[in-house]
Amino acid sequence: MFGRIVVDRSTGSTNADVAAIARGGGREGLVHIAMEQTAGRGRLDRSWVSPPGASISMSLLLRPRPEFPQWGWLSILAGMAVSSALMEFAPAPGLVTLKWPNDVLIDGKKVCGILSERVEQPDGARAVVGMGINVALTREQLPVPNATSLALEGFPLDVEAIIAAVLRHFEQHYRSWSLRGSLREEYEARCASIGAPLTITLDGSHRVSGTGRGVDAYGRLQVETATGLQTFAVGDVVHARLGHHA
Repeated sequence: MFGRIVVDRSTGSTNADVAAIARGGGREGLVHIAMEQTAGRGRLDRSWVSPPGASISMSLLLRPRPEFPQWGWLSILAGMAVSSALMEFAPAPGLVTLKWPNDVLIDGKKVCGILSERVEQPDGARAVVGMGINVALTREQLPVPNATSLALEGFPLDVEAIIAAVLRHFEQHYRSWSLRGSLREEYEARCASIGAPLTITLDGSHRVSGTGRGVDAYGRLQVETATGLQTFAVGDVVHARLGHHA
């Protein structure tokens, strides 16, 4: 599936680079990897900057078959792919978890950022899926206190092996999603937010507490609250067990 892999020492944003290629009619299967990113963006336009050699910034060019309402699964399956890959390298079982929608955590701390974008084209829209994995960042270099890196958590730092594992798991999940338009069962079996007491914050201030019950056909979180089952497409989730934004 991934027929062309481009590796740069440094770039502004791998997502921006791949989006430009998509606007030029680029074909599905391009992978752009950089070991330094100077102008990356995360969800809600948060900055995502990586020092030289301290992280993996990777963006994929895709031309999804499912209808656009199902494209919300792209970021979710990226989180599934990264968490599955990191489980292979974890120094102890149970360290790597997945929090809705796509936060990959090591011992409750975030190690990966994911951002998906849609690029319109006359012959059909493309998707760009970006992943940034903290590899060797020190505590002083981390963007927020509740983040971590593979080095800080005792993971082996074999960058090529990690990239290969992420791409392998991504392709597996992507092919399955392309056939069915959903990864509901696989995701619910993996996501730590399902069955967990949690609070979801909306619009920066409004909070809803309850228990994660599952996801719907579009990957939206279903939460059992005091007033009944509510469904959320966006929001920052805090697991009660962790007691902070993970």
